[in-house]
Amino acid sequence: MPTPFHDILFPLDIALRSAGGPQRRTDIVALGSGREERNARWAHSRRRYDAGYGIKTLEALSQVVAFFEERRGMLYGFRWRDRLDHSSAATDAVAPADQVIGTGDGATAAFQLVKTYGAAHAPYRRPVVKPVDGSVRVAVGGVEQAPGSDFTVDTATGVVTFQPGRIPADGQAVTAGFLFDVPVRFDTDYLEVDLSAFAAGAIPKIPLVEIRI
Repeated sequence: MPTPFHDILFPLDIALRSAGGPQRRTDIVALGSGREERNARWAHSRRRYDAGYGIKTLEALSQVVAFFEERRGMLYGFRWRDRLDHSSAATDAVAPADQVIGTGDGATAAFQLVKTYGAAHAPYRRPVVKPVDGSVRVAVGGVEQAPGSDFTVDTATGVVTFQPGRIPADGQAVTAGFLFDVPVRFDTDYLEVDLSAFAAGAIPKIPLVEIRI
């Protein structure tokens, strides 16, 4: 059964003032010699956020409560814009050569958008499944392709599909630039809002967690 998901963006002005980042799960076993054995339990990091830091007014708080109710708490996922990491490039000015997403073999038409972190030691390739509509630029062998006539992008999965006759030839690098959102859900079914504390400057806790699509 597919994960219930609403293709809607959490209020952007609140998200951009929130806190959070990637989480990993690592098992560490201490040996008798004092050395360690470490094992990564997750192949991909999972991001967590707290939207409460972005709420500064009662109007914003009411907006989030309405958003929470429509999502039925933890039931439905939604899009979240990570202020630190939402682009294939260092800025929002994306270019078609930003990220290598594959190499042509003359037959493969579909390529998953990915973003690579690091280079020298253990590069991490993160699948990007929620690109921003209209932001994806693609190049084959360094030549930018035309959206629609050369390729299409599924904004629900992040898969780039080349049209018949436009499939990358063997050995050609397939690259892409894009903006993207993170699929998340509320990590609670209960929003505790103390208006007296809020008026005094207290920040409500509104936890969010990344979901796998």
